[in-house]
Amino acid sequence: MEHMSQAARTRPRVVIIGSGFGGLFAARALGRADVDVSLIARTGHHLFQPLLYQVATGILSPGEIAPATREVLSRQRNTQVILGEVGDIDLDRRIVTASTLGRTHRHGYDHLIVAAGTDQSWFGNPQFAEFAPGLKSIDDALELRGRIFGAFELAELAAAQGRHEDVARLMTFVVVGGGATGVEMAGQLAELSRRTLRREFRHIDPATSRVVLVDVAPAVLGAFHPHLQESSRVALERIGIEVRLSTAVIGVDADGLDLEGPDGERTRVEAVTKVWAAGVAANPLARHLADQVGLRVDRQGRIPVEADLTLPGHPEVHVIGDMIALDNLPGVAQVAIQGARHAAAEIRRTHRGEPTGRAFRYHDKGSMATISRFRAITQMGRIRLTGFIAWLAWLAVHLVYIIGFKSQVTTLLHWMVSFVGRGRSERTVTEQQVFARRALERSRR
Repeated sequence: MEHMSQAARTRPRVVIIGSGFGGLFAARALGRADVDVSLIARTGHHLFQPLLYQVATGILSPGEIAPATREVLSRQRNTQVILGEVGDIDLDRRIVTASTLGRTHRHGYDHLIVAAGTDQSWFGNPQFAEFAPGLKSIDDALELRGRIFGAFELAELAAAQGRHEDVARLMTFVVVGGGATGVEMAGQLAELSRRTLRREFRHIDPATSRVVLVDVAPAVLGAFHPHLQESSRVALERIGIEVRLSTAVIGVDADGLDLEGPDGERTRVEAVTKVWAAGVAANPLARHLADQVGLRVDRQGRIPVEADLTLPGHPEVHVIGDMIALDNLPGVAQVAIQGARHAAAEIRRTHRGEPTGRAFRYHDKGSMATISRFRAITQMGRIRLTGFIAWLAWLAVHLVYIIGFKSQVTTLLHWMVSFVGRGRSERTVTEQQVFARRALERSRR
């Protein structure tokens, strides 16, 4: 680590926790400020989480949606990147404690921005994770890639050996969660089986795969207008996806799921490959901070904050993004980005001697979700789009927020190959996807 000069050490110290949208945009917003910035994150990359499902289904490579944080911030001379998992924040002493490969390190701060994001939630059933992985990290996406493509390989072998019951289980894919991630994942599983893999096997027909989307809510895409919810459900069913709403998952094992419908009837879906895209929980640091200032977190583990995104009694601490409970703000990237810029502006005002404590104002730029190739929905205020135009808008917006020109260009090329043609160039499955192999091996028994 490069040692700072003695003069530099006298500048205000800003510690940022997390390298997601909130953390990265906060660091960039402070790039020209007269402060020293330390960004601490448990991974060395910034993850564009909304496109993880495309890594899992072979469209994009991890590098295209997860650029190295050091590379992104390399031109900011006032910023250092530190790899580590933050385990403690001492608000009274203003010290952040993190660990890296078992080594503990501490960082003092004058200002703290906590943007640690969320983790997957299985609603009190962590045992489900072994059989139905979430989709929150590159590791998750690669594990799912192994399970998805491995299922087709084992189905081909089972068909050749006449084990037709195994073929049915292996070629059934269940996505739990009807939000944007679940809908987009289900849509790509349908595209993958019906277009990309259609002519690649000799004993199975991938187009006969069964894709099931399950949600306890009465509609898919609950954050959208009811008209868009209904049109999305219809579009999903048109491409062959079985949509089960008002249906709860009450059990998950290696071979399938147990479901309970709206009438209380229990059913079983035999499926080797399951994707959990339902539920999030704030990073445990939210509760850690809440305990120190006498607050209670909400059901998702989010911490209440002041209107200016600071902690009560600690104007030097900003909490942003998915970790906060404020004015029913949604857990979307724009909340984190705008909150990051707000926190950075407040820090700059502090050291210019200007008044601070300005309330955060979120500007809703709309919501989008893609259903399948050439199908999407877009909601921007009163403007609601569906179909091809919405899909083009989705492409444009997501390209803009991918970090780095090189990644934007390669992503666009991969999209052209996958959406205009049939190919998917990122289908490699390696021995590193251990959990995927274990799950598939269990399905053979």
